[in-house]
Amino acid sequence: MNVRRNFDKNLQELQNKMNEMNALTVSAFEKAFNAFKTQDVELALRVIDEDTAIDNLDQEINQFAVWLIAKEQPFATDLRRIIASLKITSDIERIADFAVNIAKSTAKIGITESLISITNLEQMNEISMNMLKKAVSAFIDGNMTLAKEVGALDDQVDNHYMETYKKITEYLRIHPEETTQLVQLLFINRYLERTADHITNIAESAAYLIKGQIYDLNQ
Repeated sequence: MNVRRNFDKNLQELQNKMNEMNALTVSAFEKAFNAFKTQDVELALRVIDEDTAIDNLDQEINQFAVWLIAKEQPFATDLRRIIASLKITSDIERIADFAVNIAKSTAKIGITESLISITNLEQMNEISMNMLKKAVSAFIDGNMTLAKEVGALDDQVDNHYMETYKKITEYLRIHPEETTQLVQLLFINRYLERTADHITNIAESAAYLIKGQIYDLNQ
């Protein structure tokens, strides 16, 4: 009984570390996109500097999970939870990287007349953050319904991505003098689309834990 109790305590510690990393990543993404919208270069640079904390936590979680597998040699559901945790941590780390990329694009755009209004980037960001909340909840609560909802929302982000790409490239054709900003908007459009993909991966890892088999939520 004590062995199981200690193992459950370690699993909870792993979960707590993941929750902390997710919270830091959500904060970084919110700061990065707010910096982009408001052209706050100072805030953007702060997002870049603070990414080290997320990277360190990622390494800490990976080492802890490997130690847990080696020490406890878990089977079945417990092993699936640890494996899913490792996969989710990797996706969260990539999402944090995209927050940094958005911050870097913001710094390159600098202070100029913003062209965000010609895009769907704000809608994409809002949907993506909603997806992340659902995906993490699906994992923590074992909620398959939430996992499937993430897949449906990813389709919305993909639609906004294609529409925004067309809008930006058309605007660039007419206004080549805005090339610097428009190219960065194309990058941010891609970063948001890839962020949604990684969030979908998190939902798929949750589905793997819940059902014990691999799911493709984009089908």
